[in-house]
Amino acid sequence: MTALYLRARVMTCNGPAPDPLGLVDDGAVLTDGAQVVWVGAAADADAACRALDVVPAERVDLGGRLVTPGLVDCHTHAIFAGDRAAEFAMRARGEGYLEIARAGGGIAATLGPTRGASDATLERLTVDRLMAARATGTTTIEVKSGYDLTVAGELRLLRVIARAGAHAPLAVVPTLLCHVVPPERRADRDDYLHELVTALVPAVAADRLATSVDVYCDDGAFTRDETARILVAARDHGLAVRAHVGQFTDQGAAELAAGLGARSVDHLEQVSAAGIAALAAAGTVAVMLPGACVQLRLPPPPVAALRAAGVPLAVATDLNPGSSYTTSLPLQMWLATTHLAMTVEEAWLGVTRIAARALGLADRGVLAPGARADLVVWNAEHPAAVPYQYGASLVERVITAA
Repeated sequence: MTALYLRARVMTCNGPAPDPLGLVDDGAVLTDGAQVVWVGAAADADAACRALDVVPAERVDLGGRLVTPGLVDCHTHAIFAGDRAAEFAMRARGEGYLEIARAGGGIAATLGPTRGASDATLERLTVDRLMAARATGTTTIEVKSGYDLTVAGELRLLRVIARAGAHAPLAVVPTLLCHVVPPERRADRDDYLHELVTALVPAVAADRLATSVDVYCDDGAFTRDETARILVAARDHGLAVRAHVGQFTDQGAAELAAGLGARSVDHLEQVSAAGIAALAAAGTVAVMLPGACVQLRLPPPPVAALRAAGVPLAVATDLNPGSSYTTSLPLQMWLATTHLAMTVEEAWLGVTRIAARALGLADRGVLAPGARADLVVWNAEHPAAVPYQYGASLVERVITAA
């Protein structure tokens, strides 16, 4: 159904450098339900409809409210079971992430509940989280596997992600995450790596269960050489490459991932000048995850150096049960602007156009002809109001492509 949204402060997120947010005061957006057909000044809307030979079935007066592209959350671990609130209390007492993990907490603590949950339970939990994300403006969300750590179990998680996505009114982008070596496989680590490379990655590619492969390269996770083996296998099987990089230690994975043409590297609290230069040269997106950074009391990523080098910056929730249990991108925008020293413009592009780029989606994160008809109407006029009023829901209406 065609719809014309009038008298809006339209933020296209598709403007030139002086105005990257592409604001159109007293603007209008015309959609055909699936795609954006036209964007411009409200005064030109009727003429545009005539030129396009379109008679809108619906005309919506938005009374000057801010209208933006639907938000894109490009890094989440939304499929899991269980609860780690006790770890939150431990961390509040000053115990560190790696210390908790070595004591049996962390990722390992989510394995049992997730492995033991039925498909129906995991699907319901995931759908609930997807709906919560949509309520805060997210219309495209990446969901990683990674909380089973067996070949069969990771394939199961990806299939459940697909079913959850089919039952939620937003777009779901599945990712195979090679998270860590499970405790029961530490004695045969090389054999486990062989299974990932020769069984799991090929099966995911053959059944089209994910669009990319992500590897966690850090202390306590995969080494640089192990990460290279997995990512090369992913690339060789036609899957896009991504990586968790430098959350705690710099293993040189930024340079590795950039050299393999990675769409994104995520975290980057620890990254060298050489790593930043490699990301800039490759055009790889650096995904900032401020929720986890702040909760784990880590030093912030070197945003100024990344900016100066021209590395594109995205912002994501890192929704997970241990270090960032949130579905709200507006909250992450507040953290990005206050704790990571990003500008309001960078934060907005980071949850729209640049986040879509991290997922390889050219039709998301902008309001322009041909883009997917995902829009958010906000009870606000100024773009800064959304991160400024953190914790408050300013979402008036979420519109997703039919």
